[in-house]
Amino acid sequence: MTRYGVERSRLGAQPVVTLHDRAGNRHVRVALHGAALLGFEVPFGDGLHDLADGYRDADEVQRRPGSRFAIMVPFAGRVADAHYWFDGVAQDLDPGASGSERASRHGFVRDTLFDLDRLAADDAAASVRLTTAAIRPRPGYPHAIDLAVEFTLDDAGLCLDACMENVGDSLAPCFFGWHPYFRLPGGGLVDDWPLQIPAQTLIRTGADLIALPGDAAYVALDDAPALDFREPRRIGDSILDQGYTDLEADADGRIRTRLGDPSRGFALALWQERGVMHAFTADTVARDARRAVALEPMECMADAFNRPEWADAIALPPGATRHFRCGIEVTGT
Repeated sequence: MTRYGVERSRLGAQPVVTLHDRAGNRHVRVALHGAALLGFEVPFGDGLHDLADGYRDADEVQRRPGSRFAIMVPFAGRVADAHYWFDGVAQDLDPGASGSERASRHGFVRDTLFDLDRLAADDAAASVRLTTAAIRPRPGYPHAIDLAVEFTLDDAGLCLDACMENVGDSLAPCFFGWHPYFRLPGGGLVDDWPLQIPAQTLIRTGADLIALPGDAAYVALDDAPALDFREPRRIGDSILDQGYTDLEADADGRIRTRLGDPSRGFALALWQERGVMHAFTADTVARDARRAVALEPMECMADAFNRPEWADAIALPPGATRHFRCGIEVTGT
């Protein structure tokens, strides 16, 4: 028997894949619906701690409240008024809708049942690769994107590798985002949890959570001390639904946003290779408000479809592929 294993099962009617580290007693569960991570159990104390605040039952997987661990493609966050211009053409993602009904967020695959493309396990790692061809021409998005999402559990932690391929015949706007929620051992509110975000710049938004126009969207954190988490500190009474950019990488090239304190016995790091970080203290979710923190690695900022400075980053030529990698590391277990 190898150190790592994979298992197929169900959560009610929902198909699930579990990655096991038998020696390390770590377990990752992923639903095929939305490719949503459901759980990530790691040793803590005399038992296991599930650091992932994912969907708890089949009904939540289907309804996806809070977009917990959502895969967000071809865009993450909101698109202002569901309108954007790309390659000289105006697009409307919600034709016929008006007022508050005009809402487009988090891409097109949250309700998609992904295909199980590959399972693998040996003494080095366990992995699952999920694919979908659900992103096809539709109102406001006349493009075709094939998406593959691979989760790999190994000694270093959990890695997510997303591959986006433009299988259409036109230049397409496309970027990746992930919406994980994390909780520390002991439960309770997030107020006492230490947080560190290695960003130099805050993304300022209006009441609609859309970034302000032009340079007004970018504020040096020296000028926004209440939202400055460059040095680890308690979340306290901060209410976060906030994007951060100009992220600084560690010596190995990975950008790490850290939650918890290893000196207290448990900490995790959400790493990404590039992009922006969006932090959300879950104040507005229907279940367990302010009892988890969403740390969302995004390839581009929200509403990037409407930002000229992101035009090159979102453009995916016909036949081209682009990867985005991120993951979770745990210390103190």
